[in-house]
Amino acid sequence: MTETETCWAISDGAAGNERQVLALARALGHVPHIMRVSLREPWAMLAPRFTLGARSAIRVLDGGNLSPPWPSLAIGCGRRAALLTRLLREWSDGRTTSIQILDPRISSSRFDHVITPQHDAMPGDNVILTIGALNPVDDAWLSEARASYAHFGDFAGPRHAVLIGASNRAQRIDPEYCRGLVEHCRAMHRNEGGSFLVTVSRRTSPDVSDFLRSAFAALPGTFCAGADDGHNPYAGILAWADRLIVTPDSVNMLSEACATGRPVWTYAPKPIIGKLAGFHAELIGAGYLRALGDTHPRPAIPPLRETAAVAELIQNRRRIALSDAVSIDR
Repeated sequence: MTETETCWAISDGAAGNERQVLALARALGHVPHIMRVSLREPWAMLAPRFTLGARSAIRVLDGGNLSPPWPSLAIGCGRRAALLTRLLREWSDGRTTSIQILDPRISSSRFDHVITPQHDAMPGDNVILTIGALNPVDDAWLSEARASYAHFGDFAGPRHAVLIGASNRAQRIDPEYCRGLVEHCRAMHRNEGGSFLVTVSRRTSPDVSDFLRSAFAALPGTFCAGADDGHNPYAGILAWADRLIVTPDSVNMLSEACATGRPVWTYAPKPIIGKLAGFHAELIGAGYLRALGDTHPRPAIPPLRETAAVAELIQNRRRIALSDAVSIDR
């Protein structure tokens, strides 16, 4: 990367998508310009396949202009962002390097690099496969979070992080599901004591949040379910947790939990279906994840941290491409 390079971090504003884009941009050495976009129909439904007239259909949510100069590097995450990362490569006559995170559902040849979990089984010579989602969690990130939330050290150990997502096609997260999860937590507290640091995602339904707030009020710890509880201490929870319990629906939260290097459990009372089942199988097979209630000793393994390795691979590929281009010019 050079000091004169510019970078756009493009997403639809969804927290999980934007988090991946920013993590990669910063690992590549950039302080990126954040671009949150929305699409008019029918482009939203057909993205990123349908490109005719797409420039007028893309709206930048912060009111910024979609006009030159185009960035040196465009990193997008999600299907709607993929329309813009694809077009930037075309509008710039190839001068913008386009990187797309997650399967864009079109040929990878429309981008310079595509990064996608291996359970998506996407073909392409320019596809970089990962186990989980890209994220910023490393030793420095955790150390900074521990310092910012030093008061979490006052909670009794073992400190259990409990990270709650939301229902999807692969798994339902409702009050019935949560009753079983809470019973496991109560049993853990009876056997070992400790505390529970609980946070829910933006996607968590109000009935689930209300149920969990009431249930965890009987256990020591902290609970965060939105702005009324103050700033979300998610980073502090990850940094101070001795163990992590994550609902099975979120690839992002599971990936970040596994990046801490601490034991990670998930609670899935019913079989997980679809591609998510493949992701869980990979984590379990590699020793990163276990079912809640499994307390058998496990050998220590390195944290699941893929962002830096992906950034290094992209940098190497760009250096090779630049060297080849110079050789051709000569």
